[in-house]
This record gives sequence, C-alpha cells and structure tokens, in this order.
Amino acid sequence: MCMSNGKQLLLAWQMYADDNGDLIPYAYAPDFPDRNAPYAWITGVLDFSPAPVNWDINNNIAKSPLWPYCGKQPGIWKCPADKSTVKPTSGPFKGQVVSRVRSMSMNIFVGGNQGTDGGWGPLWKVYQKMGEMLNPGPANTWVILDEREDSINDGFFVVLMDGYPDPATTTMVDWPASYHNRAGGFSFADGHSEIKKWQDPRTMPPLNHNAIATVLQKNNKDIIWMQDRSTRLK
Repeated sequence: MCMSNGKQLLLAWQMYADDNGDLIPYAYAPDFPDRNAPYAWITGVLDFSPAPVNWDINNNIAKSPLWPYCGKQPGIWKCPADKSTVKPTSGPFKGQVVSRVRSMSMNIFVGGNQGTDGGWGPLWKVYQKMGEMLNPGPANTWVILDEREDSINDGFFVVLMDGYPDPATTTMVDWPASYHNRAGGFSFADGHSEIKKWQDPRTMPPLNHNAIATVLQKNNKDIIWMQDRSTRLK
C-alpha cells in the first residue's frame, strides 16, 4: 500500500508537469502563487499541535496543485504505518484523537525552495523541469519519500550533499521513515517506487517528538544511498 501511495502521488506530479510545459512544482514555497506558474506541491508545517494543518485535509492538502491529479484521495498522502496523531481543540473532531494528514515529503533538489536550494547546497543542481533530470537520471532521482513523524514539518526533505562523495562528511538533516521493518518508501522521477531497507542503526533512532536535530553521522551508508539518488553538481 505504501508503494502504491507513492506511485499515485508520483503520477500526479508527472501529470502536473505534462500540463505545465514540463515545469515541476516547488518542493517548498510559503504560500500558493499564481496558478499559471509552478508553485509548491504542498504548503503548511506539520507538528503535534491541535492546529488544522495537522488534521484537516482542506487546510493544505486539498489546495495542492497535485490534488486534482491524484483523484482527490487524501489517503495517499500518508503512509498507513505512520500512527502519529493529534487532538484538535476546534472543528468537527474537537476533543478526539485523530491521525495526522501527511507523511510524504519532497526532495529539496526537485523543484527546490521556490526554485532555489534554499541554502542547503548552492553547488548542487535544483531540477525545475522534467527534462533537466539527466544526471543521475529519472530512474535514479527520488522525488517523494516517507519522512519520520518526528522529523516531518514543511513539504521538503533535505539530503545534505556537502562533501559528497566523501563518507566522512555524511550528515543527517531530515530523517526518513523506517515504519516498514526498518525500511522506508521512495518514489522516483521515472514513476517507480521502492522500499529501502536501512543498514545503519543511526538512521533509526528512537522517536523523539521534541524534534530530531541535524547530526554528523560519518560513514552512514544510508545517507550515501540517498545522496547518490538526490542530485548532482551543477
């Protein structure tokens, strides 16, 4: 089911590009600009507060440019193994414990922060069109992944490329999910999805809802695997 969800979101992403002159949506933007230009695939910042962004699909998900292309299916935006919840203090679910609405995040180098690296790697290519994804190529460039419930916030996921391919510099900024028996889901630009089995226990620390910090993790093979499939030098 997780791979199917990823494929459906990826197909929506591809269809959006097909309808917009090969332009792909931003991985992040603070709000939705003109609908005639590329804009963020999702907005809103998740946390564990009772704010509607965490539980109301109409707050952000239904406003996504991908929403019309994915059959308006809210379930595909969250891995079924992500059990994170919040307790709204208003609205139709006031006082109830309800599931959060999203576990999916997008590669910062695919669309970027309003088309830029957002300060996360000025030497590295930020793809803005499908046709630009030549290296490492669509089959080897991930677009969407499942992010850990205690790491996910905005719509993009950072794989820090600084120092690549030196394994002594590998650093975890955002944390991928490991809900599937120590594995996480990825969807790639060519349309395929896969479940990646993590090899380094440092990739899977205990959940910490006070937020995980950026950590230098030298020689982490999992980070290298993500770096290999994120972007390349300009």
